[in-house]
Amino acid sequence: MEQEIASQIVGLGGASDFSLWSLFVRADFVVKFVIILLIASSIFSWALIFDKFKLFKAINKSTEDFEKKFWKSKSAESFNSNLPSNSKDPATLIFKAAMNELLKTKRQSSAIQAARVERILEIATDNELKKVEKNFTYLATIGSTAPFIGLFGTVWGIMNSFQSIAISRNTSLAIVAPGIAEALFATALGLLAAIPAVVAYNKFNSDSRRYFSKIDNFSKRFLSII
Repeated sequence: MEQEIASQIVGLGGASDFSLWSLFVRADFVVKFVIILLIASSIFSWALIFDKFKLFKAINKSTEDFEKKFWKSKSAESFNSNLPSNSKDPATLIFKAAMNELLKTKRQSSAIQAARVERILEIATDNELKKVEKNFTYLATIGSTAPFIGLFGTVWGIMNSFQSIAISRNTSLAIVAPGIAEALFATALGLLAAIPAVVAYNKFNSDSRRYFSKIDNFSKRFLSII
C-alpha cells in the first residue's frame, strides 16, 4: 500500500493539469467510484426531471380539454361513449371508471349509486396518483444522499493527501493539491446531483397536489350531478 502511494506521489507532485478528466484519472479507486456514482445519479435524475416535466405539461393540457368538453356535452353517457379508448389522461380514465360503475348500478337507488361511484372515484384517483408520482422517491433519495456521498469521496481523497504527506515527509502544496482537488471535485459533483433533484422534487410535488386538487373538485361536481 505504501509503495503504491509513494509511486503516485511522483505523479502527484508534478501534476499541474487540473482539468476534470485529469482529476478523475488521477483519483484512486474509491474516489473514482464515488464520481461515477454521482454522475450516473445526476444523469438519471435529469432524465426523470425531463420525463415528469413532459408528463405534467401533457396531462394539464389534456385534462383542461377534457373538462371543457365535458361541461359542454349534453349528457355524461354520450360524452363517455365518445371518449377515446386508448386515452392516457388521468381525468379521462377516472371518469370512465366512474361511468362504468354508474352504468352497472343503473337500476339501483341513487344513494347506492352515489356511494359506489364515490368509492370508484377514490380508487381510480389513487391509482392515477401513483402513476403520476412514480419515481418521485428517486429524486428525493438523490437529493438527500448525493451530498453525503460526495462528502465521503472528499474525506477519502483528503485522507490520501495526508498519507502522501506522511510518506514523502514533504508538506509542499504540490504534494497535496491534486488529492485535495480530486476530493473537492467529488463534493462539487454531489451538490450538482443533489440541487436539481431537490428543486425538481419540490416542484413536481406541488404540481401533483395542484393537479389532483383539480381532479378532486371535478369528482365532487360530478357526484353532485349524480
